[in-house]
Amino acid sequence: MNDSVIEQAFRWLNDPLNWTGRNGILERTGEHLGMSALAVLLAAAVALPVGIWLGHRRKGTGVVVVVANASRALPTFALLLIFASTTIGFGNRPTVLAVAIFAIPPILTNACAGLLGVDADVRDAARGMGMSGRRSLLLVEIPLALPLIAAGMRTAVVQVIATVTLAGLVGGGGLGPLIVTGLGTRRFGEVLAGGLLVAVLCLVAEVLMAGVQRLATPAPMRSIVVRT
Repeated sequence: MNDSVIEQAFRWLNDPLNWTGRNGILERTGEHLGMSALAVLLAAAVALPVGIWLGHRRKGTGVVVVVANASRALPTFALLLIFASTTIGFGNRPTVLAVAIFAIPPILTNACAGLLGVDADVRDAARGMGMSGRRSLLLVEIPLALPLIAAGMRTAVVQVIATVTLAGLVGGGGLGPLIVTGLGTRRFGEVLAGGLLVAVLCLVAEVLMAGVQRLATPAPMRSIVVRT
């Protein structure tokens, strides 16, 4: 009698040979996290300055946020194949770029919303104390907007870790190849094991980023749910 897929998955995960060495789970997990971190950093480098600037100026935020949210309809897999077919080539680079684009909307939207949510009276009080617009932004507005900014980063990190799995479809690394190889060889236990590993990474990232978001939230506001 053949083992069930669940039994095959746990037997595969319990094999020490699958964890160490070249292309072992530990190495693949490190690569997966490295690609995810790079994608989030690229997205944040674009989205945070734009979102903070627009939210501070309170102009043009509606159009930008609508465009950013509309970009979520772009299939990440389609972007991945487009990048892979250009001079960027196959492997990790097209994956990081495609996933970074996917991560921009939540970061941009929450940065805008966080700055827009700063009470006008607080802004006026800062100006009344003699603060310039830049000092008011750095010392008053951004600190008050941090909970929502952190919420956007939290969403982006979890989404990116899950989506980087697509790298296996274009010859990239990370945990995705475990799933792709398992499907190609009909070793469905390996497919399930790869999926479980990605799910665990997402859950761990969710818990860690929730802690970061809580630390970024002033104590009086911690009873308020700020994630969007």
